[in-house]
Amino acid sequence: MTRKYSSTAPPSEVMDQEDPEYRRQWVEPGNSKKWFAHQRVALFVDVQNLYYSARNLFDSKISYLRLLEGVVQCRQLVRAIAYVVEKPGVEQEGFYEVLRHAGYEIRAKVLQERSDGTLKGNWDMGIAIDALTLAPSVDCISLVSGDGGFLPLVETLRFQGKRVEVVSFDESVSDRLVRSAHEFIELDESYLID
Repeated sequence: MTRKYSSTAPPSEVMDQEDPEYRRQWVEPGNSKKWFAHQRVALFVDVQNLYYSARNLFDSKISYLRLLEGVVQCRQLVRAIAYVVEKPGVEQEGFYEVLRHAGYEIRAKVLQERSDGTLKGNWDMGIAIDALTLAPSVDCISLVSGDGGFLPLVETLRFQGKRVEVVSFDESVSDRLVRSAHEFIELDESYLID
């Protein structure tokens, strides 16, 4: 079952609390969005983060359609963007078609190899720029990633008066990221491909 937590305290107050029960308030799954039917939401999916979390935790893959439906629920979807890092030589057109069919826009970049042999390929800056650019057009930003590097983005969006949700697996999400968001939506096996 997907558990949802919410925090109504400002980020600074939540960040100071060490007790997980204080910082997380249980919200019954399926009911947390009923008050937000007219809310405009944008979904930003860190595909690489989600892929490795699902693979490492469950040896499985994500159902991106279930993810979109589960997060958006009855709200008005403005944009759903999936950020993909391509590995050279790996065919991903089938995966892209699945994303498009589910309703996602796709942003892709190729994994780069540095001169020292290390690999570079993430969308952190791109996701942040897109979220800040779209923020004036939406009421809520749903960030699908457990990466703690997004903490300044979440705090900035909250400061701008936007509702921010973090969506991830509990075992692979930054605790500080959870505490800084208005709501944490925990992914579980129901979001995996059968």
